[in-house]
Amino acid sequence: MIDPWGNIEISNYEKVFREFGLTKFPSNWSDKLDHYLFKRNIIIAHRDFGKIMQRIKEKKPFIQMTGIASSGKLHFGHKINLDLFKFFKSKGARTYFCIANIDGYVSRPKVKSMEEANEYAINNLAHVLAYGFTKKDVYIQTKKDKIYYSFAFEISKKITEAMFRAVYGHLDLGKAAANMLQYADILHPQLKKYEGKMPSVTSIGVDQDPHARLTRDLAKRINYNLELPSFLYFRHHGGLQKGMKMSASDPYSAVFLDDSIQDVKYKVERSFTGGKDTLKEQKKKGGNPDICKVYEFYKFHYPNDKFVIDIYSKCKKGEILCKECKEKCIAFLSSFLSKHQKKFKRYLGIARRMIL
Repeated sequence: MIDPWGNIEISNYEKVFREFGLTKFPSNWSDKLDHYLFKRNIIIAHRDFGKIMQRIKEKKPFIQMTGIASSGKLHFGHKINLDLFKFFKSKGARTYFCIANIDGYVSRPKVKSMEEANEYAINNLAHVLAYGFTKKDVYIQTKKDKIYYSFAFEISKKITEAMFRAVYGHLDLGKAAANMLQYADILHPQLKKYEGKMPSVTSIGVDQDPHARLTRDLAKRINYNLELPSFLYFRHHGGLQKGMKMSASDPYSAVFLDDSIQDVKYKVERSFTGGKDTLKEQKKKGGNPDICKVYEFYKFHYPNDKFVIDIYSKCKKGEILCKECKEKCIAFLSSFLSKHQKKFKRYLGIARRMIL
């Protein structure tokens, strides 16, 4: 059973694909989409994405819905979803990005009040706007129309305790309440008030597949004429230490968009690498970039394909050592964050007015 709220990194994707019926993302689709997240095998699986490929080919609109639960600050693992969102917008998507402040409060025990969730929401929203999203791309759960909440209650009648336990393994009422909104988030853009019946896609990590399976099942059960939503699955950006994913709950598991240059340096210098025990051995046998958390930053975020291929090759051949590779990574991340954080500060006031 997959835990959508856990921090453990999934290592055996093929097993998950088999057990839960995910389809591996075809390489010919990756070639056609021509974006680094597809070319570098970061997008790894899908449910019913062929409908979206067809809409892109025919230059017809489709719905893109995703979001972030406001339970912590944004890190580079979240950035993958932001990049994908911008890409699909460029392909004609009708965009719905949810700042899920209710979800952030009711489903996360560490968030002690709605006020705290709203402060996280302000931070998250300012980052999203600084990254190039428009106000029209975004909605806030607490500011949504009445029809959205009515729809969530309608959906709740179609799910039983047994169904919820079968998918998630428990009945946590806070998480159950948050999930009713998540199902509504994904399906509501197809209501007549918004876009009407239309293919939609939501991009998620593989660990979020329980939500996808149940949402598709509920789309069939409710008394609306809806397209079954499609889902894309991305490979998780691993945490800075072996075996963990980046998590907003653990400040040392991730590089955050709020991190200072000193924070970046401290975290990257102490991150897990694929280096050998001695310099002599590494020069002779090479390193292992496939398990290296530093290389992972390049693979998931560095814009130049040639550089990523080159750094991988040099590591395997022992032509670059971990110290130099970390220094390059620190410089890259620091440059990105320096520019981004200047924009972020300009949007904080706007985000506060939108949330409160």
